[in-house]
Amino acid sequence: MSGEKIYEGVFAVHKPQGVTSADVIRKLQHHFNPSELFRPWLETERAKRNRESNFQRRRRRSQRLDVKIGHGGTLDPLATGVLVTGVGKGTKFLNDFLGCTKTYETVVIFGAETDSYDRLGKIVRRAPYEHITREAVEKALEQFRGKIMQRPPIFSALKVQGKKLYEYAREGKEPPIEIQSRPVEVTDLRIVEWYEPGTHEYTWPEEEAPADERAVAEKLLAKDDSLPIVPAADDADGSSKRKSPPAEGSEGNETTASNAAAKKQKVSAEGEAASAPEQTKAPEAVEEATTKTKPESAEEMKPLAPPPAVKITMTVSSGFYVRSLAHDLGKALGSCGLMSALVRSRQADYTLEPDKILEYKDLDAGEEVWGPKVKGFLEEWERKRAAEKRSN
Repeated sequence: MSGEKIYEGVFAVHKPQGVTSADVIRKLQHHFNPSELFRPWLETERAKRNRESNFQRRRRRSQRLDVKIGHGGTLDPLATGVLVTGVGKGTKFLNDFLGCTKTYETVVIFGAETDSYDRLGKIVRRAPYEHITREAVEKALEQFRGKIMQRPPIFSALKVQGKKLYEYAREGKEPPIEIQSRPVEVTDLRIVEWYEPGTHEYTWPEEEAPADERAVAEKLLAKDDSLPIVPAADDADGSSKRKSPPAEGSEGNETTASNAAAKKQKVSAEGEAASAPEQTKAPEAVEEATTKTKPESAEEMKPLAPPPAVKITMTVSSGFYVRSLAHDLGKALGSCGLMSALVRSRQADYTLEPDKILEYKDLDAGEEVWGPKVKGFLEEWERKRAAEKRSN
């Protein structure tokens, strides 16, 4: 063990679809634990434990010694892309990545809503979509740029009084308190590709939500439809210029005006405190459009043609829900929308470039494949840390 280098730090993994962020961590540990690259780290940690007091040793006797690994921000199973991970002392720096900006690419398909706001959920509503064009989407996106208020998905893993929102839905119950909108910032939002009806393979889910879940969804979505899309307050007194169209809430930074409401609400998402700013009214034209285009239930209408879809890229602040954007965009267009695909292409300085990220499939190829890559990433991280210390 003497003189052998201990590798620690931060690097990024390319998470595939259908795999949870926790699955990625378990997979890394499965391959790192028996590896030569991390043998010195494990030996050093084992020696530390042996030097602990008898009480500490008894407390940790039943704990298996694994390479310490964590991630810097969950990615949904549906999503692919950059998952920042930390090894050893690198885990102490993961909180830095929770508040950084991220870049996503998503596909929104119109005409239906699900309980999860994405294609993995169950359909709770449908609405007309024949009127939606690329030009209409371009215009609708204007209201989502800059500092806005965004409402988290009403059926999500967000916790309300210690219970996840989707758990309330599965029990056919409404959450005990209303989910409040929160401030987020969108610094870039553009259409990458427009898909005319019948020209793409993106589809709605086939499963309909059970009657009791749909009844709860209708109540919550009805409240949701009545909320306008408003900009976040820029000034200390909460004043700012209004943007024209409809919207909702976010999971993000607290503002002074919302601290009291946030404490009362006691909502948490991925370990971050939720703020609860007050809503403001949107222009009457927006409210009128929402009333005229109220989505119909699955039983009330049957689509006559395939729906259109759009691929969008965005750079957003911490706490932004891409699924909520898909939902809100559908609503702003007088229809419904859901997220059909999602890629996180950047998190802080980590991108999907092949030479800057570890491919998930490389792990199964063996240490001779993933070992040199991980070693190089951790050495690069050390060099950056050393440069930062010198400049400070």
